[in-house]
Amino acid sequence: MTFDPIRLGVIGLGRAFVLMVPAFRASPHVRPVAASAPRERSRSAFQSEFGGSVYDNAEALCSDRDVEAVYIASPHQLHAEHAIAAAKAGKHALVDKPIAISLSDARDMIGAFVGSGTTLIVGPSHSFDVPVLQARDIIASGRIGQVRMVHALNCTDFLYRPRRPEELRSEDGGGVVFSQGAHQIDIVRLLCGARALTVSAMTGNWDPDRPTEGAYSTLIGFEGGAFASLTYSGYGHFDSDEWQDDISELGYPKSAETYGHARRALRDLKGPAAEAEAKTARTFGTASVCDPAPHHEHFGPLLVFGERGDLRITPKGVHIYGDDTVDFVACPMTYPRSGVLEALYHAVRHDKAPQQTGAWGLASLEICHAILQSAKSSAPVALKHQAGTDQ
Repeated sequence: MTFDPIRLGVIGLGRAFVLMVPAFRASPHVRPVAASAPRERSRSAFQSEFGGSVYDNAEALCSDRDVEAVYIASPHQLHAEHAIAAAKAGKHALVDKPIAISLSDARDMIGAFVGSGTTLIVGPSHSFDVPVLQARDIIASGRIGQVRMVHALNCTDFLYRPRRPEELRSEDGGGVVFSQGAHQIDIVRLLCGARALTVSAMTGNWDPDRPTEGAYSTLIGFEGGAFASLTYSGYGHFDSDEWQDDISELGYPKSAETYGHARRALRDLKGPAAEAEAKTARTFGTASVCDPAPHHEHFGPLLVFGERGDLRITPKGVHIYGDDTVDFVACPMTYPRSGVLEALYHAVRHDKAPQQTGAWGLASLEICHAILQSAKSSAPVALKHQAGTDQ
């Protein structure tokens, strides 16, 4: 099949972009043609690999007439500014999760795109993972009946990877709730297929040297009676990839020799400046880019409990547990992160947006805030901004 690839501009050439490069190299659906970033080294590396135009500011990129859509991979606190600039320039946009830090910024972003006639998609999040989308299709087929409960668990070393100072301040969108919770929330909302109603949660802030939320456990209640439990720990001890056939979040085989690497590397860094420099070393033009992964990405063990059967989602496919039989539906490999780039393609070329639009991103962001609010108040939080998220 021949595609007319979307001419894509990229805002931000940091870690998020580095993780997307294998997808951009392999995808027939998009073609990077421009980028903006503050670091000249990153801009030069982009031009060397992809050609096109480079800019030192987002507004100039959004004014580029060759750009049809923009991938916003800048820090969380800049998402609103950059997305609104894209909307004003008449560009479609894919903004990295979470949509923003504040609910008001998210609403402003949505309003800008409604007025522009273009589409805002929030991702890539793991709700675009091929096995998750396959599980959604199995649920839609009616094979396991109505979803009653979902359990999502992930344990990583997230808190001990190199961070800029604001990434360790909750009020600035730091910690695991905004960066990692957004993945789990998107997944369980997609699989439950109903509007979320309430959130009850507790959070962990257990390391004074990393003064932000490093763990949470939450229960989300959905319209129709389904509920989902979400647990995440970024404290770098138990690694739940052990329960995913030793396949890493990004789809690569995981060696036991890597255990504790993040903590050990962090001990060698002397102070916030050195840590920020180590973070910069993970940007495009400095960090190496991996070859495509041999497995699909994942976000920890996922179990879906239905009226007539259960599902277990893995990087290799979906196990289906029925009344009398256990089946496995394999997920053939595509190019990396194909789900989100195909969604962007269909939104731009065929005016067919995915579920993960701006309204979806606002709803997931509200749940992030509700997790923090519930943990602080020790009380359930009723949700108010879930309109338009029915499946």
